[in-house]
Amino acid sequence: MRGYSQRTIKSYVDWVKRFIRFHQYQHPVELSDQHVIQFLSHLAIERDVSAATQNQALNALVCLYRLVLHQPLGDITAATRAKRPQRLPVVLDRNEVRELLTALAGRDRLIGALLYGSGLRLMECLTLRVKDLNFEYSCLHIHDGKGRKDRVVALSQQLHDPLRAQLFEVENMYRRDRANGCANVYLPQSIARKYRKASSEWPWQYLFPARRLGVDPQDGSRKRHHIHMSTFQKAFRSAVLQCNFSKRASPHTLRHSYATHALENGMDIRTVQQQLGHSSLETTEIYTHVLKRGGGAVRSPLEDIFPVRSSGKLDT
Repeated sequence: MRGYSQRTIKSYVDWVKRFIRFHQYQHPVELSDQHVIQFLSHLAIERDVSAATQNQALNALVCLYRLVLHQPLGDITAATRAKRPQRLPVVLDRNEVRELLTALAGRDRLIGALLYGSGLRLMECLTLRVKDLNFEYSCLHIHDGKGRKDRVVALSQQLHDPLRAQLFEVENMYRRDRANGCANVYLPQSIARKYRKASSEWPWQYLFPARRLGVDPQDGSRKRHHIHMSTFQKAFRSAVLQCNFSKRASPHTLRHSYATHALENGMDIRTVQQQLGHSSLETTEIYTHVLKRGGGAVRSPLEDIFPVRSSGKLDT
């Protein structure tokens, strides 16, 4: 009804199911605002979920009652809200990033390099299409990013040749699919209606296609989708274990590292905000807090009492 992504639809449906199970399988029409408050409070108090998880459950129920049942919720502010912890992002230093990317191989190394080199979210990287690459201007066109916003981000010169090699492999797969009559890929509904043959054209092919054909949940046809998030997440986890980092890193850590290192290099914070696709500058400013907490930004008083030698030992 609202054109949400398949991931959002799946999450909302799951939350509606949990809500119904929590109230002993009563139909939502028979439940009131108080029942919604009970469920949200249960998530915060007994399940100890994060604020983001509770907000997702709330958004799902608001969507259910407003758009499906046409019974908008009233005042539900009495619900106990989960606390949003103030955490700083985990950031890898440059040597750690180099070691991590070296531990990745082939396509996974290219994906990791794009996450760090352009500050992409993982899903933004995996949904890149052939037409989104611009080697002449060294940039990537990100479509339907978080908040359904488009933006243009810089593309590192070092990635031109690896990306051309990836395009060569994708083109070979595309030619085989065309020969077998299954070269279609998923397209947004509006584009699929306007350009009926676009799904089988070369510019719309995914840069990182899945090895197997999948079934489109909208029409049941067999199409080639992009690789699943878990495919890279597993490879990334193996690389982190191989590097034996003391930090708890995830693919999103490469995006955090990009922002921090870009600010260290003197990039304007507004430019970093545009590159990351943040709606608010306050979201980007968290990386300035990371810089202010370490390095030469804050000098410990211990250095006045026990000067540190060049060897790193205390001069007592």
